[in-house]
Amino acid sequence: AIISSAALLNALELAKKKIDKVKIVISGAGSAALACANLYVLLGVKPENIIMFDKDGVLSSDRLDLSDLQKRYSHGHKNATLKEALSGADVFLGLSAGNILSPEMLLGMAKEPIVFAMANPIPEIDYDLAIATRKDIIMATGRSDNPNQVNNVLGFPYIFRGALDVRATKINEAMKMAAVKALAALAKESVPEQVNIAYGETKLIFGRDYIIPKPFDPRLISTVAPAVARAAMESGVALNPILDWQKYEEELLDRLGSDNKMVRLLANRAKTDPKRVVFAEADHLDVLKAAQIAYEDKIAFPILLGNKEIILELKQEIGFHAEVPIFDPKTKKEDKRRNEYAEIFWNSRQRRGISLLDSQKWMRERNYFAAMMVNQGDADAMVSGYSRSYPTVVKPLMQLIGKAPGISLIATTNMMMTNRGPMFLSDTAINPNPTADDLAKIALMTEKTVRMFGIEPVIAMVSFSNFGSSSHQSANKVR
Repeated sequence: AIISSAALLNALELAKKKIDKVKIVISGAGSAALACANLYVLLGVKPENIIMFDKDGVLSSDRLDLSDLQKRYSHGHKNATLKEALSGADVFLGLSAGNILSPEMLLGMAKEPIVFAMANPIPEIDYDLAIATRKDIIMATGRSDNPNQVNNVLGFPYIFRGALDVRATKINEAMKMAAVKALAALAKESVPEQVNIAYGETKLIFGRDYIIPKPFDPRLISTVAPAVARAAMESGVALNPILDWQKYEEELLDRLGSDNKMVRLLANRAKTDPKRVVFAEADHLDVLKAAQIAYEDKIAFPILLGNKEIILELKQEIGFHAEVPIFDPKTKKEDKRRNEYAEIFWNSRQRRGISLLDSQKWMRERNYFAAMMVNQGDADAMVSGYSRSYPTVVKPLMQLIGKAPGISLIATTNMMMTNRGPMFLSDTAINPNPTADDLAKIALMTEKTVRMFGIEPVIAMVSFSNFGSSSHQSANKVR
């Protein structure tokens, strides 16, 4: 009931229909159907606008076999058929048997029909058949192989989590409504990339094919549980009120594992002082998604480099509607900036074999352009390397940004998440055969990097030698 209610709210919004005006037909009159109907009424549906059917036909006032709960919805006309009831109906809710909703019945429904065919394993109407019959349909089923799966796993774990955390004496209507509204609101937010990957989607965006969150969305625990806990407190059934909501949400997220905790640590630090970050390959979908996440999570202010037409097309595809700077270093529009950058580059490298013509040529290359933006303070950082080799990316960084004072060697560090927490590996891409002195410098730089993450470093030097089993020179220098 809670999940279908969240789906109903969002479906009505997409169909631009008012909840107190819609006509709903429900096939099924058992506990699940009644629970859905009752929650719909709490949301604003008028009971008299609900027509309900069971295996014996329409629930009407002349029937003597109805329970007290069913009598509330006994508004159907005597001997009315499902087809007749569906004529002009806005919503069909199926909690009964497979294949009872025909294409002809579906065609008789109102414009922008909302169909929740939730019988399992065979829904009341096949999803593909329904979509082929009505192009304007908004549909959900109970199946995972169709969009908009109405699944109790979206609610139960997190509703119970919120209720238990405040020691609620019961789960009341206010707590259910809070869960409904939290789920409905979550579907309108940008979807984490891990969810897109899990479901093989380019980008899930609020719309006909995405009206409720996916079961694997990691945000469910930090969205639904706090909403339920807060509702329990406000409705007076919580014995152990939560005093620090931010701490509570952090504790919930900690349950997702150390990798999630590390990402949140970095994101929270970045949010305190968001920087301007150049994404040098923004005309690649994955890079643009990263820029979108950085912007929407308030981690950074993205600057996009690449083919503007492609970037705008991809932005539309993934629902990235924010107005952010877009530069294509190769276009005439950037002549002035590109020539200024080329002049600066030439002045700094003319005694190292770089001509002005070379400088102008290099500034058409996005990694040089991005590095010069950082060099000149037009950006604070850059992200690159998605489609280019490591040397191609590193060379302009060394020429235009250079090493920090007191640093004579550069190296790369990769962070790998393990069950014991993050592990930092250096050097993974720059120095092919470092000396013992180089290894010491790399270790010291890595130590500083690890401390940036708030972690006390424990450093181990690795070679193929096992406890001094080899006297090879490459093992000796590590020793």
